[in-house]
Amino acid sequence: STSTNPPSQLICSNHLLLMTQDQGAVSDQLSRRQVREYQLYSRTSGKHVQVTGKRITATAEDGNKFAKLIVETDTFGSRVRIKGAESEKYICMSKRGKLIGKPNGKSKDCIFTEIVLENNYTAFQNARYEGWFMAFTRRGRPRKASRSRQNQREAHFIKRLYRGQLPFPNAERQKQFEFVGSSSPTRRSRRTRAPRART
Repeated sequence: STSTNPPSQLICSNHLLLMTQDQGAVSDQLSRRQVREYQLYSRTSGKHVQVTGKRITATAEDGNKFAKLIVETDTFGSRVRIKGAESEKYICMSKRGKLIGKPNGKSKDCIFTEIVLENNYTAFQNARYEGWFMAFTRRGRPRKASRSRQNQREAHFIKRLYRGQLPFPNAERQKQFEFVGSSSPTRRSRRTRAPRART
């Protein structure tokens, strides 16, 4: 009787161990499958982050289809992958610190750590390049990550629910406003004024 008890206890303990391992694997898979949908409002540009393909900017209006982001949880905690719902491209970071859109988001340069700040804004630090943050200028252009810091306004975002496209009249006005705002004469005038202000 003494010789049979240890093996039976061992079998039971092994069975429980396998069960807990299986449950852990299932819960881990479920955690990785957690998906959220929202927009990221840039504190500096006053617009939303959009993924139009390889190009990533923070110039989208509320409800723009390219501003709808699918955020996938990578592991337990705050590591995420961010994908444009319309373009199906992931926000990634190159070794030069440039934000680019990639079709596959499995690599470490496409994973970001969410950092909730005291001012209720959220910062996104790249998993591969520690200390490099997703950041945008006032014009909504990506800021070089090597110059970004967690406490800078350029790296601060607010998560907002996606509400879809605006009604037709408002959408038309929005397009006209964007067209006027991005016309070449204004760009030229800004370029010519800048040197005069410096001298």
